[in-house]
Amino acid sequence: MTDTLLPNGIKDSGGDGSYFKKGCNPFAATGRSKLQNRRATVNQQIIKQMRMRAGAENLLKATSNNKVKEMVLLELSYVNSNLQLLMGQLEGLNSSVEVYQNTQETANIPLIALGLKETKDIDFSTFFKDFILEHYSEDGKCFEDEIAELMDLRQACRTPSRDEAGVELMAKYSSHLPLMESRFFSPSRPTGIFFTWYDSFTGVPVCQQNLSLEKASILFNMAALYSQIGTRSDRQTIAGLEEAISSFQKAAGILNHLKETFTHTPSYDMSPAMLSMLIRMMLAQAQECLFEKTALPGIRNHFNSLMKMAQEAAKVSEIYDQVHQSMIQTPIKDNVPFFWSTMSQVKTNHYRSMAHYFVASALLDHQLGLSDDEDQQEKTLSQVYDRLPEGHSPLDILKKKDERKRVGKAHIRRAILGHEEALRVYSLCHHLNKLQVLQDILRASLQRSLNKSGENEDDEDFSDYTEAPDIISKTEHRAEMEFPATTKVKVTDFFQRLGPLSVFSAKQRWTAPRTIQLHPEDRDLGFTLKGESPVHVVSLDPLCPAAAEGLKEGDYIVAVGDTDSKWMAVSDVMRLLKDVNEEGVAIQVVSVMDSNPQMPTKSATFCGNLPKTYSMICLAYDDDDKNSKSRKVTKKSSFLNFGLKNRLKSASTLSLPTADHSGTLPWNKPCPTFPSSSSYNHNDSALY
Repeated sequence: MTDTLLPNGIKDSGGDGSYFKKGCNPFAATGRSKLQNRRATVNQQIIKQMRMRAGAENLLKATSNNKVKEMVLLELSYVNSNLQLLMGQLEGLNSSVEVYQNTQETANIPLIALGLKETKDIDFSTFFKDFILEHYSEDGKCFEDEIAELMDLRQACRTPSRDEAGVELMAKYSSHLPLMESRFFSPSRPTGIFFTWYDSFTGVPVCQQNLSLEKASILFNMAALYSQIGTRSDRQTIAGLEEAISSFQKAAGILNHLKETFTHTPSYDMSPAMLSMLIRMMLAQAQECLFEKTALPGIRNHFNSLMKMAQEAAKVSEIYDQVHQSMIQTPIKDNVPFFWSTMSQVKTNHYRSMAHYFVASALLDHQLGLSDDEDQQEKTLSQVYDRLPEGHSPLDILKKKDERKRVGKAHIRRAILGHEEALRVYSLCHHLNKLQVLQDILRASLQRSLNKSGENEDDEDFSDYTEAPDIISKTEHRAEMEFPATTKVKVTDFFQRLGPLSVFSAKQRWTAPRTIQLHPEDRDLGFTLKGESPVHVVSLDPLCPAAAEGLKEGDYIVAVGDTDSKWMAVSDVMRLLKDVNEEGVAIQVVSVMDSNPQMPTKSATFCGNLPKTYSMICLAYDDDDKNSKSRKVTKKSSFLNFGLKNRLKSASTLSLPTADHSGTLPWNKPCPTFPSSSSYNHNDSALY
């Protein structure tokens, strides 16, 4: 099974972007890709049937004609039957774990991988270009390449390769989502873009306009891809087992992050209950691989080694039992494939039986000899059992040969019963019956226990009612959740030409760019520049020509001449302004507007029993007109006097724009009579 087989002789240069994006191959001819295509087809059929059912239900509510009702009810029964069949097909796809396994693996129990969530194609171009024109006052057509690159990246995430490059590809798109949200998704304006994702288990589509669903679904697919990497690993080698362990732990870590971050996701496969179950399942499979890693070099036929492996196997059984219990709970069991719950139950019985087999082998095959450490064996046996049969002690079992044999045979009987139960549960699921390798492993384990029982049988077995005690689970290497560092990839904003995101975002509002013609007088422009990119105007001399042109304090300089200055520092902009000749230079500036303008307070009055509402601004305006003569006015220093006084002090108190961070320049001091920004717009001609 390969992820790089291309049709029609197409050759990829190794994922360097010459044909496909690195980590993506939409034409890969694999069983996994074919399974994903079938999943997409079933999802489309499910949404079609759901629309038909919704229409029939609406018609049933609206009509009062009995004949029409009968026809609608018949149609509803037909649609519901189709939906049940489609749900069964989707469950079968989720049960097709064999396509995710390593092709060379024939001696390991198959593992479960999550399927990728499917989504619909989205065209960002129309909305993004319109938003760039309306909000950023730039030509959206100039950003067609960036928009196409973003759409290609999203499309590539639908067919990731099953390796770290595929995870990195989705992490790259995930890192772009917050940038895209800040650029184009305003909290006060609907986007018109609908993100549609299908439930991984039911195929039911979920549609939202915000990016929360998109972010959560990408994280879910990253966890699903890690689970597929884990199942594909070669578990016949230490390196392959370590890769599988790491992959399942990373999948659990991503799912846990998804559970803690997105708490109200409408898709049921990402609900807290479902994610908790999936986390347990990933950790159970990681623990299973840890057990296989311990057993791979071979299990020493020694008392302490066998007891240790018994407790390790009991730990795997315990975790799978927790997974099974969570799968059969009411809200989850209706959506989880029956194959999954059956597989977890089979593994619970299988590994519990293995634990009893190891204890039986330790007791039956290893008698306490003179050279054995009696205290060490007694300590080991006491740690294996939570409780002992009445009248027994660890030392009695070890020293008394008959007692030791009786307890050992009790363990082998429990092992046989457990293996038989695992085979019985295996036969209940027809999807599970397709896994011939699982049946072979279960039968081989049962036969091994039967052979051990046959080697130690005698005539007293029929009268022996000794019950083997439960084995305490214990492990030296516990599977833990691991959040991979690859989920956070440093990316370059596709739309960085719009300017620094701290200023030029969807939350901010500005005026349209205004052109200001600068005419320096004795190398004096009459204002100071300050701040990081983009720089803004401070300490503006209201008598300078720039102010007369309409420049205001707080304006951001976005262009100097034909040079875009959004990303320029103060020193770079000053360097451009120093080269101004006598003809001057045109700069473009924008003014930040209030993103959440306050509504004027209202005062309600009544006239003829009819309420009338007036703005307090209007009332204040009327009072000014009526009482302008009688109103007491406090005399304040004139703004013109301020400018004339400064001009009398020296020929020019203002110099070239400088980077002012201290606020000590003479024109940087606040004056209580400065006119507001609105008065600049309306009174320029009268003031100058």
